[in-house]
Amino acid sequence: MPKGQKLHVKIGDNVKIISGFDKNKTGEITKIYRNTGKVLVKGVNFKFKHIKPNTESDVGEIKQFEAPIHHSNVKLI
Repeated sequence: MPKGQKLHVKIGDNVKIISGFDKNKTGEITKIYRNTGKVLVKGVNFKFKHIKPNTESDVGEIKQFEAPIHHSNVKLI
């Protein structure tokens, strides 16, 4: 994505997902990544990361986090 290109959404906008696994879900934009053209939408596109225990006394865990989605897959509402 070119450096100076303007996005059609901004932080705080309510958007609807128009394609992908989370289609028809709505949420608020919390962060914009201008260099990749992606946005972070609250409550949408959750991913899981499995964390191994480092020592025998540690416990492994599964962390859940929101992943960015391309700005062309969201529609302003």
